[in-house]
Amino acid sequence: MLNSFRTFSFIFGYLPFSAISLRKFMKQKKQLSLEEYDQLIHTEPQKWATGIMKRTKSKVSIQGLEKLPEGPVLFVSNHEGNFDIPTLLSTIPKPFGFISKKEVKKFPIIPMYMEEMNCVFLDRTDRRSALKSITDTVEKLKEGHSILIFPEGTRSKGDGLGEFKAGFLRIAKDANVSILPIAIHGTADIMEKNNNKVMPATVQVQLLDPISSDTIKEMNTKEAIAMIHSRIAETIVTLSMQKYNLD
Repeated sequence: MLNSFRTFSFIFGYLPFSAISLRKFMKQKKQLSLEEYDQLIHTEPQKWATGIMKRTKSKVSIQGLEKLPEGPVLFVSNHEGNFDIPTLLSTIPKPFGFISKKEVKKFPIIPMYMEEMNCVFLDRTDRRSALKSITDTVEKLKEGHSILIFPEGTRSKGDGLGEFKAGFLRIAKDANVSILPIAIHGTADIMEKNNNKVMPATVQVQLLDPISSDTIKEMNTKEAIAMIHSRIAETIVTLSMQKYNLD
């Protein structure tokens, strides 16, 4: 219980302080390049996410940072649990937005930051909203921003890798950007597997080799999705074995 209280107190308690920084950052927007502004905006979410993960008392490691490409990229990751976003924000230095359910807009301050981070909001009950989210994501990538997507569409809660929806591939093709697959293992152990109580866990992140826009265009949709799904699935198994050896 103490871990849960400590973590959620920080999640919401930090927001008023981040709002002050956000106002300062937004005043500098006109004087900065797109890359400079994205990096500036990324600093507060990264601090926030790092603070969250620290308070869960989890051990977080990442491999493959040398694989991060220059320019905009579509990050494609499996989705274990609610702590995937804090994990990735705290470990990946490259600024990125992400596709999020529209319910997040009800929270204070967080949506303001997400808009500046170039996040895209999705109403999963509305087909038009789903199509618009694809278009909006393509536009963000074309503008030069990187975006993270969870093609499973929902949390697996650590129960294996779910089926990938095809929308992410259309986004990468239309935006003409590379895909960088990500495998996450262990975030479901923080909360989802503990009856929603926050517990310490060992969390591993592996960035895989980027798949160039040319390669994506050359492959048919089913082949490309199967390849990316397979690479992430195999890496999750490897990370699981590494964790077992560590334990």
